[in-house]
Amino acid sequence: MRAVVLSGPGPVENLEIKDLPMPQEREGWVRLRVEAFGLNRSEYHTRLGFAQGVTFPRVPGIEAAGTVDWAPEGSGLRPGQRVVTMMGGMGRVFDGGYAEYTLVPREQVIPFESELPWEVLGAVPEMLQTAYGSLTVGLDLQPGQTLLIRGGTSSIGMAAAALAKRIGATVLATSRRAERLDTLRERGVDHPLLDDGEVAAQARALYPVGVDAALELVGTPTLPDTLRATRIHGTVCMTGMLSDEWTVPDFYPIGYIPSGVRLTGYGGEAADLPREVLQQVLDDIAAGSLSLPISHVYDGLEQVRRAHTDMETNAATGKLVVRVRHPS
Repeated sequence: MRAVVLSGPGPVENLEIKDLPMPQEREGWVRLRVEAFGLNRSEYHTRLGFAQGVTFPRVPGIEAAGTVDWAPEGSGLRPGQRVVTMMGGMGRVFDGGYAEYTLVPREQVIPFESELPWEVLGAVPEMLQTAYGSLTVGLDLQPGQTLLIRGGTSSIGMAAAALAKRIGATVLATSRRAERLDTLRERGVDHPLLDDGEVAAQARALYPVGVDAALELVGTPTLPDTLRATRIHGTVCMTGMLSDEWTVPDFYPIGYIPSGVRLTGYGGEAADLPREVLQQVLDDIAAGSLSLPISHVYDGLEQVRRAHTDMETNAATGKLVVRVRHPS
């Protein structure tokens, strides 16, 4: 099979297409024929050498969509069945989704039924899992509440906005680029905000006591301002690291967290995305009642370097997806 192999930390040139042996059958694991996969910021971190526990060379990719090529007896899966997979060490501890085939543990395979195009299906798993988990586990968002999304034009930010509107929340979302505010409006955001570093003042001009909930996707540089935008007994969920900064030096909680504001975090796995939630979202996309953000589809593994460059330079709003082409 062909796969994209990361030889070691470094520039996009370290991502090379190579011929590799087909992943061998293994009890408790499932081999998938990959049809599409989304790109994620964590894969960029892996390429730069920031991810822990990674050995090289490695096939990156923390998610994939495709069909079952082989499954062990008793797995409940059948060859040809449509599935998605994500996380669980993919692309770090073992080879991931940047390939024609990948072998993953059975517990991180989620079957579904849908005739949506593969480039749409490939965009969904990790984006949905992170957005859904952040709103439910991280924030316990309720109908009628106000939600601030810091990093609103990211794929997860726009997915979270769409899901939050379905819950019945009022959504504020930020972008550092004025020309992208219209994109947020088109995505149903009630209050697009230009992120000039002082979003708390803008949020409190709209809601003087502060927002009920905030989803932090930029990282630790903006987290203090996001906390200041949130009301007493409101909740901030730290999920993303678009800034590539994820730690707080000399963290002093009493001085850092405003009195009464709750700070949580979210980092999920495939098991955190219920099968019925995935199926419902796919059904809603097919029906046209829900739209998740796809910025660009790259045709073939040969486009992975270009995709990584676009991700690194923040050239896109929404999800980047690679459609895998198999030999006929």
